[in-house]
Amino acid sequence: MTQLFHRYPRQQLPIAVGGTGIELIDQNGKRYIDACSGAAVSCLGHGHSAVIRAIKQQADQLAYAHTSFFTNQPAEQLASTLAASAPGSLNHVYFVSGGSEAVEAGLKLARQYFVEIGQPQRQYFIARRQSYHGNTLGALAIGGNVWRREPFVPLLIEAHHVSPCYAYREQLAAETDQQYVQRLADELEQKILSLGSDKVAAFVAETVVGATIGAAPPVGDYFKKIRAVCDKYGVLLILDEVMCGMGRTGYLFAYEQDQVEPDIVLIAKGLGAGYQPIGAMLCTDQLYDAIVEGSGFFQHGHTYIGHATACAASLAVLHTIKEQDLLSNVIQRGKQLRSRLRDALANHPHVGDIRGRGLFVGIELVADRLSKTPIDRARRTHSKVKSEAMLRGLLVYPMGGTIDGQHGDHILLAPPFICSAAEIDEIVNRLVPTIDAATKHT
Repeated sequence: MTQLFHRYPRQQLPIAVGGTGIELIDQNGKRYIDACSGAAVSCLGHGHSAVIRAIKQQADQLAYAHTSFFTNQPAEQLASTLAASAPGSLNHVYFVSGGSEAVEAGLKLARQYFVEIGQPQRQYFIARRQSYHGNTLGALAIGGNVWRREPFVPLLIEAHHVSPCYAYREQLAAETDQQYVQRLADELEQKILSLGSDKVAAFVAETVVGATIGAAPPVGDYFKKIRAVCDKYGVLLILDEVMCGMGRTGYLFAYEQDQVEPDIVLIAKGLGAGYQPIGAMLCTDQLYDAIVEGSGFFQHGHTYIGHATACAASLAVLHTIKEQDLLSNVIQRGKQLRSRLRDALANHPHVGDIRGRGLFVGIELVADRLSKTPIDRARRTHSKVKSEAMLRGLLVYPMGGTIDGQHGDHILLAPPFICSAAEIDEIVNRLVPTIDAATKHT
């Protein structure tokens, strides 16, 4: 028996007692390759000495001071580092303790911005179906993850959703990439007009969709089209890079690859690499100045924002990524991973699509690859993938409801940035028999 309230109280979990490099170790000494970095968190793997040392040094000096009384050096330095790294004018950083908090901060800033500039009627947020933006009530309301939302719908604020950029399922056979993204941009425009062009505050999207669809990247100039629609109607663009940011796609900020500038970007997970809980919201000069020149107070806050020890850990993470040129490794190992998967699974009857950017890769499983028919949901194939992988000493991030919240299965891979070529090969070597076993008799 345990007094710990687990996510799934009926399950008995192994106890993690250690970790080194890309492996975690349980109480029996069994080693697991962490091919998903937990939930795209442990980008530097486990037991990283430089990050651990930074945490210890900061805790010895100052662990915590409340931000209503003090600022601290690690928070100031980390903010400067992030602002200097973010393309465009996202020069202002607000620290929180994780991804859901970052999303909440972004939503509240967007709303307060319009109040400050005399447009209080802007109250609606538009996001995408099959998105995921966090589990707090505001973030859950904006997100399009049906399974997570359903029990709490009566508690959620009103939000509106348009189609995701999900080429494998939703791009028509006769459509070019340009036609597809134009259709999606037109859909957003029509949604804005239907709600009232002066009543929409922001459009919220994951730059690369993470958990709900499984590493689905935008097609072509999708975000340029979306940015243009937002600009036409004075709507803010909020990009959620909680999962796909901080180097996961090969760029510190994933939106850089799409050559757009959001008004707000949200980060977490890889920012602290799992060594300390931390997230952040970055905003443009325009939004920041509206607060400073208006009320002078962002009406938001949590106890642990700007936590000195967490910020010190993140500085060490970012320093390691830069000094070891890990973004280059992410790009190289990502190409290798997708190539090896496509070679190994080219003729697999139950692998429909392999997609992603950098070390952020999704594999969609199907009953039939030609028709793209999803596997019967009653089989809970994604759960079988997880258990079969763990038997083989492999950790992956599978999920069901890929298509509409109920049907479809996928596997998300997000190995640490420090992976070697040999370790990528071993991930594939363990994953292929995992998929075979999980889809047997499908």
